[in-house]
Amino acid sequence: MIRYKSSRQLSISEFKMPFEAKLDENNRWVVLSKIVPWEEFARLYHKNFKSNRGAPTKDARLVLGVIIIKHIMKTDDRGVIEMIRENPDMQYFLGLETFTYEQVMTPSLLVSIRKRIDLDVFESLTDDLIRKGLKLKAGEKPEEVDTDKKDEEDNDDDPDPHPGNKGKLQPDATVCDADIKYPTDLDLLNESRQKAEELIDDLCLKLGVRDKPRTYRRVARKEFLNVSKMKRKPANVLRKVIRKQINYLKRDIRTINEMLDTIKDKPVPFDRRQQKYFFVIQHLLQQQETMYRKKSHQVEDRIVSSHQPHVRPIVRGKAKAKTEFGAKINISLLDGYARVDHFDWDAFNEGQDLQAQVERFRKLTGKYPELLQVDKIYLTRENRRFLKEKGIRYTGEPLGRKPVKEIRSGYRKRKERREAAERNQVEGKFGQGKRGYGLNDIRARLSSTSNSWIGAIIFVMNLIRHMRDIPLPYFVPLLLKLMKVRNRNIYPLGPQLNFCA
Repeated sequence: MIRYKSSRQLSISEFKMPFEAKLDENNRWVVLSKIVPWEEFARLYHKNFKSNRGAPTKDARLVLGVIIIKHIMKTDDRGVIEMIRENPDMQYFLGLETFTYEQVMTPSLLVSIRKRIDLDVFESLTDDLIRKGLKLKAGEKPEEVDTDKKDEEDNDDDPDPHPGNKGKLQPDATVCDADIKYPTDLDLLNESRQKAEELIDDLCLKLGVRDKPRTYRRVARKEFLNVSKMKRKPANVLRKVIRKQINYLKRDIRTINEMLDTIKDKPVPFDRRQQKYFFVIQHLLQQQETMYRKKSHQVEDRIVSSHQPHVRPIVRGKAKAKTEFGAKINISLLDGYARVDHFDWDAFNEGQDLQAQVERFRKLTGKYPELLQVDKIYLTRENRRFLKEKGIRYTGEPLGRKPVKEIRSGYRKRKERREAAERNQVEGKFGQGKRGYGLNDIRARLSSTSNSWIGAIIFVMNLIRHMRDIPLPYFVPLLLKLMKVRNRNIYPLGPQLNFCA
């Protein structure tokens, strides 16, 4: 059952506070509440629910507001619920009518919410912000987006072949690191062995087995610790202990299969989570055996975490680390707004997405970009030919041998250097996400929730960017108050300055 309260909430003066207090109209949460596309999110969020069946849902504004606060404050699920319970401005931002000391929702509900909200929902909200931002820059008044008209535009299969060129596009790729321990073969085998021993203990308890099968868990742990505590691990010693851990794990898996064979007509006594772990450790054992026999460290779809088997190693060659572990995203930066064009857990060549990114730019703005600021990996022959057909300039050296003598004016040299340097804006956007909002520390455990986590961070950064496009009247009262404080503190006895709004 759908339950939603319109974003046309009561005025700030009507919000009931204890002790007859009042909220500040210039508080950042009050200002931010006027920017977020609440209605658009409610339309997308309610597609997953039946209108007349099931328990009532949480209010869509409450759901999106909690996610925004969580990533702006960079806190965990329990912390954001406690923070909202203590802050009246945040409660006004969520659309509540009066201050309350009760929890707006249980922290565990955020996991289910992330399963329902995928990356496409946040991308649709970002497109809505970009349209409003472009209208504000053009001096137009942002209007409400007509849903039917928007759907017709999205389904337009016959675009204008020559729409013209306007604007700049800056695509680039990065890895959103997952919150996992740095994987080594020895650690992975030890964790899998411990998980297999837990499954054996659970089976013995459910099947009523009194005499547990022998697992040599104490000996295996002692051998693991003797090597893992070494500062320098010789290759021959490491290879020997890996072989032993492989044999211990093979013995445990064989024991589990023998115990399961004793069950004839009864269902397997593993729950869904245990079945997943049993499948993962068998697959991980197969990979480790293959690498041990071939004396290699590479295998297709290598598992680097038994708890998050969807995470893959992605070789990047960066100064910090040669290999990163997480999802790889390819984004395009449009006037400071970031849009995720490609999301994948496996490594991919971002240069293959360039034409789709340019077409997505045209679909949103109605025109092709005038300038494309990219790395060398995007400038393949096919992409250069495509950009030439569309009349798009790009930063980068031309193919072939450099001419012996090329005369360029000083203006052209300065322009080329400036345009090449502007590409650093997309690198700064990555830095903002990783240092300011935890884009390099994704703490979701599932593939779907990690997808939603990354999308929420990108959307929050776009919200902060959109605040720069808000008309000045929103901030005039705040500036007046700041000038009064300035006059009182800096010019207590001399002439004071007047601020004209």
